[in-house]
Amino acid sequence: MIKKISVYPEKCTGCRLCELGCSFKKVGEFNPIASRVRVSIFGEEAFYTPIICTQCDEAWCMKACPSGAITRDFGVRVVKVDPERCVGCRMCTLACPFGTITYYAPLGKAIKCDECDGQPECVLFCPTGALKYEEESTPTRLKRVATAKKLESSSKEVQP
Repeated sequence: MIKKISVYPEKCTGCRLCELGCSFKKVGEFNPIASRVRVSIFGEEAFYTPIICTQCDEAWCMKACPSGAITRDFGVRVVKVDPERCVGCRMCTLACPFGTITYYAPLGKAIKCDECDGQPECVLFCPTGALKYEEESTPTRLKRVATAKKLESSSKEVQP
């Protein structure tokens, strides 16, 4: 079975250690701007949740990319950005309805979660188990889709 990062928002405390772990692994410094995972506060009840690419089947970011820099690795079902081919046009960031692909100005490129090639640092840094790397089963996939829909339907995003 294929393993995926699962999000359990009810366990998130908003500590943002996942952001720090991710950025350190990707750029060698603790810089949340460079993180491929973002912790946000949603809804009137103001709950924290890590926002991370769901590696969706639709892959709107990939369809919007004019340079072909975004591709899917069908072996592990991960959508990746090739920084050598990315021209920094930001079309992918406009296309993603979840905001999980972002433009990283220091590189002039789009960045997104690639699950660290099977070693997701965000999961290792998460002290509460809000992020887990686990075998994807139908219930796990349905949970990810339900979480994404809940976040999408939340009309008010509150910034900390």
